[in-house]
Amino acid sequence: MKILNGKVALVTGASRGIGKGTAIALAKEGAKVYITGRTIEENTSSSNLPGSIYTTEKEINDNYGTCIAIQCDHTQDDQTQKVVKKIKKENDSLDILVNAVWGGYEYFTDGSTFWTEQGFWDMPFQRWDKMFDAGVRAHFVTSSMVSKIMINQKKGLIINYSFWAADRNDKGVAYSVAKAATNKMTECMAYELSKYNVSVITLYPGLVRTESVMKNSQYFDMSNSESTEFSGKVISKIACDKDNILLSGKKYTSAELALKYNIQDIDGKQPVPLTVDKC
Repeated sequence: MKILNGKVALVTGASRGIGKGTAIALAKEGAKVYITGRTIEENTSSSNLPGSIYTTEKEINDNYGTCIAIQCDHTQDDQTQKVVKKIKKENDSLDILVNAVWGGYEYFTDGSTFWTEQGFWDMPFQRWDKMFDAGVRAHFVTSSMVSKIMINQKKGLIINYSFWAADRNDKGVAYSVAKAATNKMTECMAYELSKYNVSVITLYPGLVRTESVMKNSQYFDMSNSESTEFSGKVISKIACDKDNILLSGKKYTSAELALKYNIQDIDGKQPVPLTVDKC
């Protein structure tokens, strides 16, 4: 029996990357997965990367389970609200929210400058806006709308993807502050939702083999990398853990929770948990 049979999940930002992989992993375990994203046609993304929500939807429905794609720009609150209303109308519950949408910017064209800005004083201000509007704020708004459903049903799991940059000073001001804000948001949301049996957890993926990373793999040591599905496999186990409220309000690497739940990546490998000095 699949461990997420009967569960309903929403994964934001699932046209490609870790959002897509998470949706696939949840669907493989039996969840009915709703996905959102802005890209509806291949080769139309501003990132010049492959993928669209309908490509993800078709791949899941053809091979793994049940997926419903909804076009959504999460910087527009009315579009997010329509997504949540649709899910509420079509289902008795919403069990899992994974905030994977991200509008940020990272260098991928020069390994010497990957992650870091060349002085925040020279950084285009729009990069800050993208990381907060389509990142932190989008996570806050979606979580706020979904929380009303979870409070009413007195159960639920919210996952916020973040990264070690929140704990370091050398990964670029805007990027690091956005990730730190995400972590603090998790802590505060978990505190307020604890009495409703709703868990909120920050998850740090490792080096994930996204389309963007693989396009520029010459700049990385891929030996400890993770598939795009790995974190989703971990989330599936968290969702089934009756004591997951004990994890709420905290940050974890996907790899350390994989060890806790005895999970291997899809290639059978066991990624080693990163630490703040190794990321």
